[in-house]
Amino acid sequence: MARPAVAAAPAGPTVVPSLKKYDKREANRASARYRYGGWVLRGALLLSFVLACVHFRPFGLSSEFSALAGTGLALAVLLFEMELERVTLRRLIGGTVGTLAGMLAALLLSMVLGHTAMGVVQRSFTSVAALVTLTYLGLAIGTTKGDLLNLDAFGGVFTGEPSGTQQCKVLDTSVVIDGRVSDVCNAQFLEGTLLLPKFVLRELQMVADSADALKRQRGRRGLEILQRMQKNENLRVEVVDDDFPQIPDVDMKLIELAKRYNAKILTNDYNLNKVASLQGIEVLNVNQLANALKPVVLPGEPMRVFILREGKEFGQGVAYLDDGTMVVVDGARRLINRTVDILVTSVHQTTAGKMIFGKLDERNQAAVPAAGQNAAEPSNAPNNHTAEANSHDTPPRPVFPDSPESGKR
Repeated sequence: MARPAVAAAPAGPTVVPSLKKYDKREANRASARYRYGGWVLRGALLLSFVLACVHFRPFGLSSEFSALAGTGLALAVLLFEMELERVTLRRLIGGTVGTLAGMLAALLLSMVLGHTAMGVVQRSFTSVAALVTLTYLGLAIGTTKGDLLNLDAFGGVFTGEPSGTQQCKVLDTSVVIDGRVSDVCNAQFLEGTLLLPKFVLRELQMVADSADALKRQRGRRGLEILQRMQKNENLRVEVVDDDFPQIPDVDMKLIELAKRYNAKILTNDYNLNKVASLQGIEVLNVNQLANALKPVVLPGEPMRVFILREGKEFGQGVAYLDDGTMVVVDGARRLINRTVDILVTSVHQTTAGKMIFGKLDERNQAAVPAAGQNAAEPSNAPNNHTAEANSHDTPPRPVFPDSPESGKR
């Protein structure tokens, strides 16, 4: 049976699927409303500081210097607020606890100094210096150690806060094309937010628009996988606009993005796994997960594959599954560009991927002439695989779907 014809690529670029649950336009509108409201409040704060300083004139300053002092204080508060927006809830709680601990220590030190014979000026300076120093140290140490807090111990009070280090995962192009991540998500083994970078989406679109039929098929498969994942109600897929123009390599962009969001990288790329691990980034490798589970294909199981090219060893033919898994078939070199039935002899799963080794199914080849060839036909006629041949055996699992053109040679 011949391989079904691959559909020609449509004119124009491939349309990238929109993530309907989290429509970008709606998100932009909500973000714009939040931004405008925030700047109105900031303007009101700035005006309040200026008017208060002009009215009270601290330290006997003139009206102009009082207005400048109020503007400076307001800008300092706004800058501090912008820095706090980037801090996670764990670090915010840790910094608050550390600050309170530092202020308490400074208060105890001042009480101790009050019972000494130290002069008033020296005691005041020491108390103020201790307050500033211990408060700063408490804030710095509490913020640094805040990631070690377990918010689940508070009875679910802080469950609404997205945990960047635990929930966010950055999707790689290879794991999207592979497709197994969708099944893992459907089985609810992955939760939280999946970040899809714009540069990964562009790379996936370039693969889908490739002139190579095999690459084009993989790219379109990846787009279909994204469409299925965005329909999962238990999953949140977000497209992020963060890019690093100064970094040309996509793998290094993924690493920098994971550092920015304190996220993990979801991939099956062996090299990316090693490089990210060396830089302290946690990696979820789908191949490692598959290596720990039962293989999908077992030795002795029949398959139907399309022999695409010859292998490295003599007489070998090479085929590929839809997910890009290589299938090496002994004695299939003469059957290039044909769909054949094989029996799996062994499966090798490593962290770099999976390889399947097989041999031609001699049972089907021997049964086809007896079931599909009549007495008037010559004995050297080509064998045609039919559904009636060897019907008492287990039917092979088709890899490529049948089409009206599949019987034409």
